[in-house]
Order: sequence, then structure tokens, then C-alpha cells
Amino acid sequence: MKELGMHHVTAKFVPRNLTTDQKQQCVNVCTELHQLASDDETYLSRVITGDESCVYGYDPETKQQSSQWKSPKSPRPKKARQVKSNVKSMIITFFDVKGIVHKEYVPTGQTVNSGFNCDILWRMNENV
Repeated sequence: MKELGMHHVTAKFVPRNLTTDQKQQCVNVCTELHQLASDDETYLSRVITGDESCVYGYDPETKQQSSQWKSPKSPRPKKARQVKSNVKSMIITFFDVKGIVHKEYVPTGQTVNSGFNCDILWRMNENV
């Protein structure tokens, strides 16, 4: 196939193919949000959004812990770059224009599903 100028490509990831009705609903929601933001200049400052991220644990040494004795003629010791540990957690964070309003670490082994997300949203609502 290479002789014909063809090459192997991978399909682009698309979360889902939307129906015409779903596309129209997206347009309607965006139009409504745009109108709300146009009518009320404080609207966007009241929006809270969220994100989930994986975070890795580090066990850094203090400067004192990593110091060593050396003679005046010996070379300066080298320190290896820190690497990610095998301790990994997921954090779900909510923030507005001023900063973080709520954050929670997901317990190890917990599946993040609609029920878990609803519980977090309730706790976030209580804190805000």
C-alpha cells in the first residue's frame, strides 16, 4: 500500500456521535448560558466547575537529610531527580473564579460513579 501514497492511521477518538436532537440541545444550552452571562455581569463569577486528577506521593529529603561530609578535594555529591512513587491518589476539586471551593481525595479502591459523585456534590454544596 505504501506505493500508492497510503499510510496507516488511527481513528480519532470521539466520545460519542450525537444525534441531531442532541446537537440542537447543546446549541440551546450554550445560547441560554450566553444570554444569562450577557444579562447578568456577575453570572460567571457564581459558576463552580470541577475536575478530577491523579496525584502522586513524594518522599522528599530535607536539605539537612541529604547533606554529606566531604573533604575539600572530593567532588560535590550528586542528587538524583525525584521520581513519582507508586503511591497514587485521585483528587476531585471544585473551584470558582476566586479559587478552590472544595476538594476531596478519592479513597483507594473507590469507584467514581454517579452515586459517589452525587455524594461529593452534596458535601460541596454544604461547604459552599
